[in-house]
Amino acid sequence: MSFAVKFWGVRGSLPSAPTPMEWTYHIEGVIRNFFSQGYRDLSQVSKYIQASDVALVGGYGTATTCVEVKSGKSQILIDGGSGIRTFSEALMRGNAGPAKGPFHIFMTHFHWDHVIGLPFFTPHFIPGTEIHYYAVQSNLEEMIRGIFKKPYFPIPFEGLKAKIHFHVLEPRKTINVGDFSITPFQLDHPDPCWGYKVEAGGKTYAHCVDTEGTRVTPEELGPDLPLYQNIDLMYFDAQYTLPELAEKANWGHSAAQVGLEIALREGIPQVLFAHHDPGARTEHVMELKRQTREYYESLTAQAAENSEPIKEIKWDFAHEGLEIKL
Repeated sequence: MSFAVKFWGVRGSLPSAPTPMEWTYHIEGVIRNFFSQGYRDLSQVSKYIQASDVALVGGYGTATTCVEVKSGKSQILIDGGSGIRTFSEALMRGNAGPAKGPFHIFMTHFHWDHVIGLPFFTPHFIPGTEIHYYAVQSNLEEMIRGIFKKPYFPIPFEGLKAKIHFHVLEPRKTINVGDFSITPFQLDHPDPCWGYKVEAGGKTYAHCVDTEGTRVTPEELGPDLPLYQNIDLMYFDAQYTLPELAEKANWGHSAAQVGLEIALREGIPQVLFAHHDPGARTEHVMELKRQTREYYESLTAQAAENSEPIKEIKWDFAHEGLEIKL
């Protein structure tokens, strides 16, 4: 059975695009890189782009958190950041499944960057559509209804054409949706925020955004440790560098190095880092990636010196539109 995870939005805090001048600077860098790699002819442009890191050419994206998980004929969405609008557009073009669903949307929490796209999710306005919302927070229905309310949005919740259902989840208790088994675990965030462990067909995805990673050891994590155990792909918050993380304690976001430590200890084979800061342009995220590579290499070198067994981790920083098949 296939299992795929697609990232429709990977930015944190609020949608953020480069300014025209920043794009101009970025494009200049791409052109300079084209020539520095030995390319000379316009006919080689496609070859150059195909050989390059997607993010190096096109950036990491502007939309906030929305992740689609698919297995067989089953599909769920995690969070409704501005990325859900892009998913909605693909849906209306027939490129993301049936437009009438049913749709299952799991909410981690209700900060603006995780709900801002929900009013622009077209299935809300299609008669006969079923939309199911899930969250641990007991005020789930109140929060969703509040988004569709003047003066924030012109169409009230009562004006939506879809049939909408609300499901309040029990912490750390597994529920089944289609082919999926989904379990919420608490993350380290100043407002209650819940990650999800999603399992189907022998594959497992762990959604760990937003989290500061203040609990790292098994003892500290306690009942939430299973979120990081026996998984194939972890999606981890890496909005900050390590120095920034120290400066912004209790902001609810982490650094890639924290995620790497957990992944190495728990034997997680693949990790994607995201929740990129709204002020982080391509070059900034590339610098985070360089620092993460340096840290990872130091950990593996230290393990080799001590003759300690260590499993290789496939890791990267996620970009909008990325799809991973497990």
